[in-house]
Amino acid sequence: MKFKIEAQDPKSKARAAALTTDHGVIETPIFMPVGTMGTVKGVHQRELKQDINPDIILGNTYHLYLRPKTDVLEGAGGLHKFMNWDRPILTDSGGYQVYSLSGRRKIKEEGVKFKSHIDGSYHFFSPENVMEIQRKIGADIIMAFDECTPYPCDYNYAKRSMHMTHRWLNRCINHLEKTPYHYDYAQTFFPIVQGSTYTDLRKQSAEYIANAGAEGNAIGGLSVGEPAEEMYAMTDVVCSILPEDKPRYLMGVGTPINILENIALGVDMFDCVMPTRNARNGMLFTSQGSINIKNKKWEKDFSPIDPAAITWVDTEYSKAYLRHLFVANEFLGKQIATIHNLGFYLWLVREARKHIIAGDFRAWKDQMVKQMDNRL
Repeated sequence: MKFKIEAQDPKSKARAAALTTDHGVIETPIFMPVGTMGTVKGVHQRELKQDINPDIILGNTYHLYLRPKTDVLEGAGGLHKFMNWDRPILTDSGGYQVYSLSGRRKIKEEGVKFKSHIDGSYHFFSPENVMEIQRKIGADIIMAFDECTPYPCDYNYAKRSMHMTHRWLNRCINHLEKTPYHYDYAQTFFPIVQGSTYTDLRKQSAEYIANAGAEGNAIGGLSVGEPAEEMYAMTDVVCSILPEDKPRYLMGVGTPINILENIALGVDMFDCVMPTRNARNGMLFTSQGSINIKNKKWEKDFSPIDPAAITWVDTEYSKAYLRHLFVANEFLGKQIATIHNLGFYLWLVREARKHIIAGDFRAWKDQMVKQMDNRL
């Protein structure tokens, strides 16, 4: 992997860069649509490429391990071939899913024993076998196995968890050093900063992760219920420590406003289920603010979904038509909304990139945050 910073905003820490993998170049800042189980929900791969056009998407180790299982993916030649996707893929290691299982898992030093949400069967994740699973899935960027702490979180628990995440990181690295790539292309490994919302822990963790010398780094354990101001404070602390010449990935974040504010703090990569999940519930993000398309106020509004014409659906369909589809419970409504929301997120980060290169990102960002804070 290669990472080259192409521009830096003069009034913030925002930067535009290019991250090169064997499956293509990723221009940052970037939003990665979440394809948890080998599919971005509600969107064909052809539509994903043509209408949304992301440089990279995300898959999930926990879900792909359980279904369709790694032997199926290995038989297909990896996730790229299985789902017919020829661009980069990043896989989350499953740490967040283990966190979200709560009563279905038991965390020990050796790893995590958990109960499948599908059939109740028991499984075990360790740093070593999670690395092996990600080798077989074949993502371009793979993540360290970590523990994601909840919010709020007791200081002592957060501290113990952080140190265990660091020990697990060492085990991940040791395993990767002993095992070759599974397919005919390279994989890049990102460790993950933890530490909850405690500044001293975040500093310790960021320093530990920076010293690991990986090709890129991630920030985990945020966007789990803490106020946005605490998220920004932790991100700022961590980005001031992580190497400037390596990509920074803020996991699971977030709203369009969250993304712009964290770009300003020096983050390069984002993912979140929000654009697709909200779309299926009729919540649209637009350049002028958010819309609940099911509200009666849109019943006779024949204007485009978004006047900025972010994707083709924004000009071909009106708000009134899209509302009708949701009220009638037609699947097409969810599909149109999903294409729009994903298209908006990609439009947003690409506009941010343009303004970083132009040198006026800060002023543009402040204006966009005001606009997007509206409920239309």
